[in-house]
Amino acid sequence: MFNNQRLTHGIPFGVYLHVPFCAAKCPYCDFYSGRDISLIPAYVNAVKEELRTLARARDFADRGLFSRPVASVYFGGGTPSLLPGSEIAGILQTVKETYLLQPDAEITAEVNPTLKERDAFFAAVADAGVNRISVGMQSALAEERRALGRRGTPEDVLQTVKAAKAAGIDNVSLDIMLGIPGQTEESLRQSLDFALSLFPSHLSIYILKLEEGTPLYARRHKLDLPDEDAAADLYLFTCRYLKEKGMRHYEISNFCFNDRVGRHNLSYWRCGEYLGVGPAAHSFIDGKRFYYPRDLRAFIAGEPPVYDGPGGDAEETLMLALRTDEGLDLAVFADTFGVSLPPAFYGEMGVMQKNGLLVNDNGNIRLTDRGFLVSNSIIAALLAAL
Repeated sequence: MFNNQRLTHGIPFGVYLHVPFCAAKCPYCDFYSGRDISLIPAYVNAVKEELRTLARARDFADRGLFSRPVASVYFGGGTPSLLPGSEIAGILQTVKETYLLQPDAEITAEVNPTLKERDAFFAAVADAGVNRISVGMQSALAEERRALGRRGTPEDVLQTVKAAKAAGIDNVSLDIMLGIPGQTEESLRQSLDFALSLFPSHLSIYILKLEEGTPLYARRHKLDLPDEDAAADLYLFTCRYLKEKGMRHYEISNFCFNDRVGRHNLSYWRCGEYLGVGPAAHSFIDGKRFYYPRDLRAFIAGEPPVYDGPGGDAEETLMLALRTDEGLDLAVFADTFGVSLPPAFYGEMGVMQKNGLLVNDNGNIRLTDRGFLVSNSIIAALLAAL
């Protein structure tokens, strides 16, 4: 029987702000967003008011009390860079006024490379405290970008990174996608080399997943997609190539130079807590999960978040830890949740080690690159053994 109690008093948490606007919807994306930018002012006001409401309330069941320090703020989307820099600055000011924002907090904004008025935008958000950006590059090849429905060019990516660094934001992450229609190892190498030429601190590498309900899913049978084995080969090539370039592969899909991990997302994988504000945003506070419905107008009208059950139990901790190169300390895990690991668990581990999927370093287990590819089945087997 697991002891799933969590003691979180005084532990820093993160703030996620979902910006539900896009100039156009990418055909592979199922994140919540809309195109009516006339609603931006009302959305920004609603975010500020909700941040204040959450900070005033008595407990999170009554929409939360946050007297703990904030270690990170993340503007995700959607396309946060559709907001004027002054609006992002205004939201950050509300965070500073109502929460205990740490002086060294990581503050990230996702940015589309087709961003207009780059210099003015980055000057405004950098002055407000944004110190990290995540740029949606996906590919450096025009034909692959077209296949993904992405606007803009590699030159746009270059100019976006240059403008951010000129404003003093030198912590830059780029997104790259694997398994794009028509992609080969050589075309992928070109995208990786282009990204590395911009001297990023971080790369996020995602295998394209066709989500039901998206236009790309509807056309899946007509696409020249790499098969499962080819996509796996592209992933393993990427892991080798970026490690040769000196990057740390610290999570299934994330690489960094000089240990400049994405601190906000790494907190998720460590089962840390976070407050999410905005339509479709999720929260995990005091062992409870909440979310706002995927409805912008309902959020603007002040509809409260919906309770989504408990979180942070033993199964979730194991699952998230094995996404990272930190892995899972078995002794700490057993002590935290009051569980004795049975022989069947060690038996499963032994099989995975023999097959090159898992490493056991004196009781700290972690997955290899090949193990990351089949992490879902590995985690399922270990959980079943518990």
